[in-house]
Amino acid sequence: MTSQIIYKGSLRTEATHLQSGTLIETDAPIDNQGKGERFSPTDLLATSLGNCMMTIMGIKARDMNIDLTSTTIDITKIMKAEPRRVGGINVAFHFPEHLQTDDKQKKILENAAVTCPVAKSIHPDIDLDVKFNW
Repeated sequence: MTSQIIYKGSLRTEATHLQSGTLIETDAPIDNQGKGERFSPTDLLATSLGNCMMTIMGIKARDMNIDLTSTTIDITKIMKAEPRRVGGINVAFHFPEHLQTDDKQKKILENAAVTCPVAKSIHPDIDLDVKFNW
């Protein structure tokens, strides 16, 4: 097993990562009867895309002796209705000014990001807009 989830009531869950014991709580968003006090499950879906992209990019960067420390990613989740679902995810990478990379390295790193396992698992009906701000 990967994780165990407990329903805590009031539209809140607690997930435990079984290998590490790390906890993640979720809450329903305000626009769907929740309090919006934690990540919602759909927030985690969108956020996991950015986490995965950065992880795979980090592996490739390490292989190329490039330090991506302090890179940030802005994630914007776009919801659609009827049925309620994630309709789009905007991903904006912001790399540190001191980062020294050439065009070939940038292309390799960008390809690593957009071919990460989560990106490849997202349904094609979800619009992905990925920007790399070097």
